[in-house]
Amino acid sequence: MVKVVVDAMGGDYAPAAVVGGAVEGIKKCDCFVYLVGREAEIKKELLKYKFDPSRVEIVHAEEIVEMHESPANAIRKKRNSSMNIGINLLKEGKADAFFSAGNTGGVVCSATLKLGLLEGIERPGIAIVMPNYKGVSLIIDAGANIDPKPLHLVQYGIMGSAYFESILGKKNPSVGLLNVGEEESKGTDFAKETYQLLEQSPINFIGNVEGKDIFSNQCDVIVCDGFVGNVTLKVAESLAETMSLSLRQELGSNILGRLAYLLARKSFKSFKKKIDYSEYGGAPLLGVDGVVIIGHGRSSAKAVMNAICFAKDEVERNINQNIMEQVKKIPVKAAC
Repeated sequence: MVKVVVDAMGGDYAPAAVVGGAVEGIKKCDCFVYLVGREAEIKKELLKYKFDPSRVEIVHAEEIVEMHESPANAIRKKRNSSMNIGINLLKEGKADAFFSAGNTGGVVCSATLKLGLLEGIERPGIAIVMPNYKGVSLIIDAGANIDPKPLHLVQYGIMGSAYFESILGKKNPSVGLLNVGEEESKGTDFAKETYQLLEQSPINFIGNVEGKDIFSNQCDVIVCDGFVGNVTLKVAESLAETMSLSLRQELGSNILGRLAYLLARKSFKSFKKKIDYSEYGGAPLLGVDGVVIIGHGRSSAKAVMNAICFAKDEVERNINQNIMEQVKKIPVKAAC
């Protein structure tokens, strides 16, 4: 049975939403969960639910890595935090995967230092599933590494391609480099060098893609540095929330709008589900030697439940082995 470590104290709504999501995750995914955090608070939340107690174990951790803390300082000074102790359980082989909706930089730092990186990978990358009008695309990196080298983006492309094929089920997915234009000559020297290396890589590289292509189904995996990826993610989330709010306001402003909503309610629900981050649960931190899922800071119980299921899926499909096999195919010249 797959064992998932859950940072019960990570996230804006922890521990209530995290514990609730973990209980639902146990039921939905048929797995075992370690809940790491302040034992008394976790037990109080567990009393609200009916579940199989043999599927849950509480691991006490007194300290919490807060959202505003410097990741490196927090990881070094708070060795007894729920985040650090949780990653240690994964490192020691007591669990198969780790999830936290806490400080993203803290998760990246702790996982990288404690678990190490996969052979052939120099920097981890956060992969984000983004909806488009036909399905989904994957953006990597979304914030783990804001100052990468061109080779790191090649590795992101390979990891993203392996993930898309293994987890999202599409053979030979297309990979594009996010840039200011489609032509090979566009962009900075960094972008041009990255383009050349991606062309030599073993993946299905289709060239540069622009911001408009993220939601157009033009490309399966979109590669960029962590600074650009994180800004893209935050803009997309804000746009989705603004669109939903504006739509509700407009439809509720008069009788015709309310009637239109009743007639198209099914379509509106489908649209809302498509842009809801909680449907995807969390983002995999690819490149570290272990399955690590990072949740949104505002993760609901539903998001936590889905993140646990995604973690189990990654473990069962052996995503890291697939990544290492692909990395070995990088030409020696590109790897230097």
